[in-house]
Amino acid sequence: MKKIVILNCHPNKESFSFGIAEAYKKGAIKSGAEVKEIIIRDLKFNPNLQFGFQKRTDLEPDLLEAWEKIQWADHLVWIHPVWWGGLPALAKGFIDRLFLPGFVFQYKKNSIMWDKLLKSKTAHILTTLDQPGWYYRLAFGRPSVNQLKKSTLGFCGVKPVKVTYIGPVRNSKDDVRKKWLEKVEKQAMN
Repeated sequence: MKKIVILNCHPNKESFSFGIAEAYKKGAIKSGAEVKEIIIRDLKFNPNLQFGFQKRTDLEPDLLEAWEKIQWADHLVWIHPVWWGGLPALAKGFIDRLFLPGFVFQYKKNSIMWDKLLKSKTAHILTTLDQPGWYYRLAFGRPSVNQLKKSTLGFCGVKPVKVTYIGPVRNSKDDVRKKWLEKVEKQAMN
């Protein structure tokens, strides 16, 4: 049985991202997967990595619970909007605070190399945009995807990482949104 964690990175519970998360969850459960969720907006934690990697700040209980879910999962599903080319600040803070040396990677002694501690996991990024995905890739180089897929997940050994662009969301009609949700549900079943 596939074990999936859905990480919802949108700070607004009224956002379309929450509908996307529900559609993915529905499809995954239909496929026989076991699903857990991390709704970052609901976690109680300081998103500031105050001392960098020089001094460890104790993880709050919500971050420890999120870490247990990430360890448990085979597949990580990241749902986020693109804001100013990147992830919402709270999502970035979540990664800064939880994706730490000894947890998701480990530097090798006397080397510039590192061990990737999440090698057994795969991921799917579903990102909403106010422009078509092809335009985001060509005009801007897809910085949020590069950050999450390559600089975070890839650095930790997560692969493959599938990406789905959903947009433009702004001014989209209900029938278009319904089709997007149906597509997401089908993707989750594969």
